[in-house]
Amino acid sequence: MGYTALYRKFRPSNFSEMVGQEHITRTLKNQIIANRVGHAYLFNGGRGTGKTSSAKILARAINCLNPKDGEPCNECEICKAALSGSLTDIVEMDAASNNSVEDIRSIREEVNFLPTRAKYRVYIIDEVHMLSTGAFNALLKTLEEPPEHVKFILATTEPQKLPATILSRCQRFDFKRISNEDIIKRLKIVCEESNIEVTKGAFNIIAELAEGAMRDALSILERCVQDGSNKIDEDKIRDLVGIPKITFVNRIIENIILYDVEHALNSIDEILNEGKDIVTLLWEMIKYVKDILVFKTSQKQNLYSEEEIEQIKKLADSTTNDRLVDLIYKLSELENNIKWSTQKTIMFQAGIINSCNKQINENNNLEERIDKIEKYLKAGNRIDIQANTEILKSNSIKTNEIKIVDNINNSSKDEGVRTKKNMNMVSNSDKKFSNKSEEYWPQIIKDLKQSGKIVLYTNLMGTSAKEINDMTVGIEFPNGMTSFGKTILEKQENIRELSKLVSIACGKEMQIKYLTPEIKAKQMSKEENLKKFASESDIPFNIVE
Repeated sequence: MGYTALYRKFRPSNFSEMVGQEHITRTLKNQIIANRVGHAYLFNGGRGTGKTSSAKILARAINCLNPKDGEPCNECEICKAALSGSLTDIVEMDAASNNSVEDIRSIREEVNFLPTRAKYRVYIIDEVHMLSTGAFNALLKTLEEPPEHVKFILATTEPQKLPATILSRCQRFDFKRISNEDIIKRLKIVCEESNIEVTKGAFNIIAELAEGAMRDALSILERCVQDGSNKIDEDKIRDLVGIPKITFVNRIIENIILYDVEHALNSIDEILNEGKDIVTLLWEMIKYVKDILVFKTSQKQNLYSEEEIEQIKKLADSTTNDRLVDLIYKLSELENNIKWSTQKTIMFQAGIINSCNKQINENNNLEERIDKIEKYLKAGNRIDIQANTEILKSNSIKTNEIKIVDNINNSSKDEGVRTKKNMNMVSNSDKKFSNKSEEYWPQIIKDLKQSGKIVLYTNLMGTSAKEINDMTVGIEFPNGMTSFGKTILEKQENIRELSKLVSIACGKEMQIKYLTPEIKAKQMSKEENLKKFASESDIPFNIVE
């Protein structure tokens, strides 16, 4: 007799052996006991969760000559014939390769004949979502009103691809992803019967890699014993599946958290030189960062040894929750991009360099923190600058930004005075808006400060405004823009806000334009050339942008 794969050898033979689907097996057994079996079922769920196994068990149970509590006896001639595959009354069809109208028409012709040996003729159609539109239409009438001796069991991983007319004619059962605990319990039974020695850590890794699929877990287990050895540990699984050892993953994540790009790239090169898959490595990194975050939040982690938990604790203490969440998002985005890239190694290295770039990460975090400060101040709160200056500095907030917060606090000490000033400002708005840009621009900046828009106010300090023409006001930055300031000021919502304020001040629709020393130099060069051309050609000169 030929070799039988583990997932086939240990396929459940009755409902009680099904793993993690008690909510389904209980209902099916009750229907069989009460003799209320439906004419059509739809089994939906992820791969390896027991859909086909349940369909086979159900087909035997309703035809069994001696059923016991809704279970097939597996001893009568019908059950034995079904198990051996010789019972022609139970038909299994793979819709992935038999999806044409002709395939379904053959079923329509067969259903008119009585079963040869069993009570019911049962059709198990796997991957039913692969049927063509014509095949679905051909199946519809038969599925709606089949003969009493016919039962249909449809199985799919993608029920959303089935027509609503098919779905409405079936009893639907959703198979859940099998928990790691249930997978490990079943693996232990298989290992005991197969004389395989597996460590606790190896069981955990297999369960994690299976991702809720019992069939995948058995396939991984089988791969690990193909070398003739019946002893399996964590390192053996990692080597066979292509997963880097936890020490390598720990080292890479530690380097990324510490912004040590050189050592992070060296560790990556070391792993890739061993032939490890980039996508698998990324998956391990994301999972490891997630585990650090979980440990930092709950102080619990069951999938690691004591030594590995100590390493996780060290990393958890050296960073923040926000940094870990941001890292998970970045690595996940990198994983998604790499799948479609022809230069996976280059993309991977560039992504790691980006994750190790302290300035980029701090700029993003700084913007988020300043937004929080704005909201806090808008709510009427005050910040104790003496108590929080060191904290603000440690979070890379610049000194002038700290002064801004301090100024806001000072200006809010006398709320009555500020309210009065605001009232006067509103009542005299017509006068203010009729002045030149040199006069109304400082007031606009002051209004931004008093309304709590700290980010805009911070980046506009020291600027001036001048009307370039009757449609545009230029905002001059004598010292240029910082990269962070450029990012903030070029946001569309901030441009709209400034344009609105300038338009109100001018009493007509106006646009704004940022003028840095570089832009002004380029602009002056253009103006000089135009002036020279106009002078030589005796043409009146006036620039309108």
